[in-house]
Amino acid sequence: MPVLTGKPDALAATAGAAGRAGLAAREFEIGRPAPHRLGRALAGARAGLFETCANPACASGWLHLWRSRSAPVFEDGWNCSARCTAARIASALGREMDGRGTAPESHRHRIPLGLVMLEQGWITSAQLRQALQAQKGARAGRLGHWLVRLEGVSEQLVTRALGLQWSSPVLPMDMRDGEALTAVVPRLFVDAFGALPLRVAAGKILYMGFEDRIDPVLALAVERMTGLRVENGLVQGSLFRSAHTRLLHAQFPPVELIEAVSEQALVPALARSIERARPVQSRLVRVHDCLWLRMWRQEQSGPLPEVASVQDLICSIGVD
Repeated sequence: MPVLTGKPDALAATAGAAGRAGLAAREFEIGRPAPHRLGRALAGARAGLFETCANPACASGWLHLWRSRSAPVFEDGWNCSARCTAARIASALGREMDGRGTAPESHRHRIPLGLVMLEQGWITSAQLRQALQAQKGARAGRLGHWLVRLEGVSEQLVTRALGLQWSSPVLPMDMRDGEALTAVVPRLFVDAFGALPLRVAAGKILYMGFEDRIDPVLALAVERMTGLRVENGLVQGSLFRSAHTRLLHAQFPPVELIEAVSEQALVPALARSIERARPVQSRLVRVHDCLWLRMWRQEQSGPLPEVASVQDLICSIGVD
């Protein structure tokens, strides 16, 4: 390993070039390995010139101090090489796949909607029976739909009952900055999971609406990806469907779909994407059976990124 044999004057010149952050010149003993002493000297002098690789198993040592690359950044840590990028992706992928059993359940036993409304006195036994018969005969449609269509029950009451069933509030259809909200969730998830981002309050809370059932798995993924606290709620059906359709026709961040045969095969594919894009930030989270990688091309100045400043990758792992 190379050693530093510099004198104080030479070191002072180096400090002047690399130490505008206040690094003072100091003597180095002849024969002492450079990484140990130089690392301590630079520990408090981070001026954007030197970074520490976030891969705990990085074997580059002190050599990465002289590398010119300042990106990519993955989950708040800079990677000094493509190999370190792949190593950190493999670790994150293992974390997400191992956490499948710890994610909030998307379904648990709930009191049937008809019984909730019957208990509240919002419908009669005859109305419930006729709606159930119509649903059974058509083999389609939700019970609330048949109660509204055949029995004259108000849509507002059905939504209130759904809120009681899911222990969730009923949110007003107050969708602000709809175009900006497309940067929150990929279009594929908005469509597949029936989600509707409504607004961001105080720059910290994202209100997300659903029509007839809450998806806590998606909500947790969005929280982890954006850093916003997600508050879920139900939105009245006809209002939800109209706003949801409009949102699906808006511009979303570009997305790439990747299907891999195994976790091991997915790691190099994600690493190549990150190395190619060189994002200033990127993150990986799991959404049901999908993996969502988001890459930020530039630092965001507010709670929501610009649509054109982020790129999404949605990945699936094939099952033999």
